[in-house]
Amino acid sequence: MTVVKTSLRNFFSHKGRMALSGVAVVLSVAFVCGTLVFSDTMTTTFDRLFNTTASDVRVSPKNAGNDDSEWGRKPQPTLPAANLAHVEKADGVESVEGEVSNDAITVADADNDNLGSETGAPTIGTNWDRLERKAAEITTGHEPRGPTEVVIDADAADKHGVEIGDKIRTIADPGSFTSEVVGIATFKITNPGATIVYFDTATAQKKLLGKPDVYSSINVTAASGVSNEELKATVEKSAAGFTDPVKVQTKDEVVKENKDDLGGFLDVMKYAMLGFAGIAVLVGIFLIVNTFSMLVAQRTRELGLLRAIGAGRRQVNRSVLVEALLLGVIGSVLGVGAGIGIAVGLMKLMGAVGMELSTSDLTINAATPVIGIVLGVVVTVLAAWLPARRAGKVSPMAALREAGTPGDRRAGAVRTTLGLLLTLAGGGLLFLTAQADEAADGAMYLAGGVVLSLLGFIVFAPVLAGLLVRALAAGVLRIFGPVGRMAERNALRNPRRTGATASALMIGLALVACLSVVGSSMVASATEELDKSVGADFIIQSDMGQPIVPEAAQVIDDAPHMEHVTHYKALDADLTLPDGETVKEYGLTAASKTYAQDLRTETVHGELSDAYRKNSMSVGEDFAKDHGLKVGDTLTVDFEDGRTAELTLRTVTSSDTTLDAGAAYLSLATANDYIEPGDMPRNDIMFGKAADGQEEAAYAALKKAMDPYPQYKVRDQTDFKQELKDQVGQMLNLVNGLLALAIIVAVLGVVNTLALSVIERTREIGLVRAIGLSRRQLRRMIRLESVVIALFGALLGLGLGMAWGTAAQQLLALEGLKVLDIPWPTIGVVFAGSAIVGLFAALVPAFRAGRMNVLNAIATE
Repeated sequence: MTVVKTSLRNFFSHKGRMALSGVAVVLSVAFVCGTLVFSDTMTTTFDRLFNTTASDVRVSPKNAGNDDSEWGRKPQPTLPAANLAHVEKADGVESVEGEVSNDAITVADADNDNLGSETGAPTIGTNWDRLERKAAEITTGHEPRGPTEVVIDADAADKHGVEIGDKIRTIADPGSFTSEVVGIATFKITNPGATIVYFDTATAQKKLLGKPDVYSSINVTAASGVSNEELKATVEKSAAGFTDPVKVQTKDEVVKENKDDLGGFLDVMKYAMLGFAGIAVLVGIFLIVNTFSMLVAQRTRELGLLRAIGAGRRQVNRSVLVEALLLGVIGSVLGVGAGIGIAVGLMKLMGAVGMELSTSDLTINAATPVIGIVLGVVVTVLAAWLPARRAGKVSPMAALREAGTPGDRRAGAVRTTLGLLLTLAGGGLLFLTAQADEAADGAMYLAGGVVLSLLGFIVFAPVLAGLLVRALAAGVLRIFGPVGRMAERNALRNPRRTGATASALMIGLALVACLSVVGSSMVASATEELDKSVGADFIIQSDMGQPIVPEAAQVIDDAPHMEHVTHYKALDADLTLPDGETVKEYGLTAASKTYAQDLRTETVHGELSDAYRKNSMSVGEDFAKDHGLKVGDTLTVDFEDGRTAELTLRTVTSSDTTLDAGAAYLSLATANDYIEPGDMPRNDIMFGKAADGQEEAAYAALKKAMDPYPQYKVRDQTDFKQELKDQVGQMLNLVNGLLALAIIVAVLGVVNTLALSVIERTREIGLVRAIGLSRRQLRRMIRLESVVIALFGALLGLGLGMAWGTAAQQLLALEGLKVLDIPWPTIGVVFAGSAIVGLFAALVPAFRAGRMNVLNAIATE
């Protein structure tokens, strides 16, 4: 009980000194809890959506929705309308309704602006039926009643300014058509961002699916007293005589299938955000360790007196740990509340970019606050364990000495040896990463090298402080004369503290530098590959992955000033090799023969143009080696949705490329001989070559021709390179934004170290002020100390990050990204920015130091 009272008294007497460590705990716990609440809310939102929009039993084509890679590439599989009447007669059926739906469409307004979401959510065209009425209600206008009428969802209408009477154009696989908006439908549940347009059933069948009297699926409602499982069994019996195979699913099975399709995306987002939260927690540990180490050092005499009057080592140790426990509990509880606020903020942010998440779906599972509090408390107590152990070792004689404990040279020697060994081991693994022949081996070496080199630098940082701080001081501090030299000596006074403070900043900056090197190298490698390999002048594709509908493909074919246009389609086939081995669902690329000019792929055997001869094909170098194939071999190709062909292997392409690496080519003419036009996939991408001297005219004409199809972008090579650079830049900005949390915590560490250092040196500050140091000089000294610590952390972080990035680029070189490009301007800006961070961190401690009363400071014990 005495220990608890002592701890409480010490905690609240030093509550100001604990505040910044508490902020670190709050931020770390808040990010973890915010991530969990946000991801759980998204799960709840989609669960409600899936449950509301699923019927008791659904009948759909056997191959519907099985493969996301087939999205929109082929005409949507359908069910004959006759099946609906057949299912309606099954036992246990109360009602049956046919659903018409197409989620591979685009909707544009009169100005050809895309009315779809910017978040990647689909645009869905469907018929206005009973199931849709469960999810939405028409709040303005009326339901669609004919081939020229459409209803649009209220969220999309509000976002894009669509009103009753406006004309909108729907671009679907069968063709595009214009409709008048006659109604606005408001969701009864949260719509996470999809744009939905509703038609009458006949219009939807003809315009979205391209055929009358067909449905995408059949929704069955169970009669009273009939379970969904019983209904499924009777419907399956009824469906046994259908011409084409179907799948029959209960509501639970449909919901599970939808959740499984979405689960991968949600998990990636969740664990990525938790990873950044983990980095912030790691950085916060340094702050907590430093705080308690300095508090223990400042209370050396106090602890010595406690020992002198009979307190045991365990009691002193427990006293410090109880303080840490209090800090962890208070910080964690506040962090849980802040995490809920972060989750709400993320929901609002997602709403701003098009993914609507309602706060009415805010989900706080019981495990979330438990995880947050346990995490915060455990991390805080573990971080305080070493300072607490050091406090327990304070002897009663320390009461007779000045505050501060003498250094432990043996511990320093052990630290130096351990840090050197870890650093060398990490460096060795990074070197092995660059030498790896297999990506999987290289990834293991890289992961091990990153972890060991980071630990090595953390352990070795106090030793490096003595060297690097002096070097930095020579270039940065010495120009400020005696004040600069005093700042240097203060930074070197406690290398362990300086090293720990700098290490917190080092972690975030190392990741920033690593990702900058990787991103810059990716752009440089892709740019070089484009210059070397791409002969096409224009590239036409959708940024959302939508294939090019036949109507748009025809517009591209008809564009003026073009020398040629290349079609590019992805096919699947079962490949039977000469030795009888069958490779299932092998990916083939069917393209116009001009593709050999548009992509100058190197070959190791044969000419690329030979692959586009009749009944000919190519394979990649690695595939040929793995299966012992050679030019002249005959391969049996069983096309999916087509017939079987005997194709001759004419070409083996080099694997030493980034674009289309390992692709197997055949001509579009050959594919057309074995696949019916209605079953042929749509173009994933198209290429164009302008006639000689007509590049500018062709570019302008092609862009104008594609204006009515806003889902597709026309790019020349300059545009494509810039787009690639922008995409990598956006990715890096997002990652660096998440890393900012760790950097903020690290900055708090610098602030806390300086603030506690000022308190620790109160008497010293009073003495130097008494002998003539002005307030301005004192503040400058503390600011310079902060700058040199920040620059030391930046030097460690940027050096370590560039080593990681260089090793990672060597790993990417195995995939064809061979150019190493270190973004020196970015590195320089980050390094200079670290000095500004140091100045900012020192503002409050320097101001407080300058306000000290000289006589009171000298009188401080």
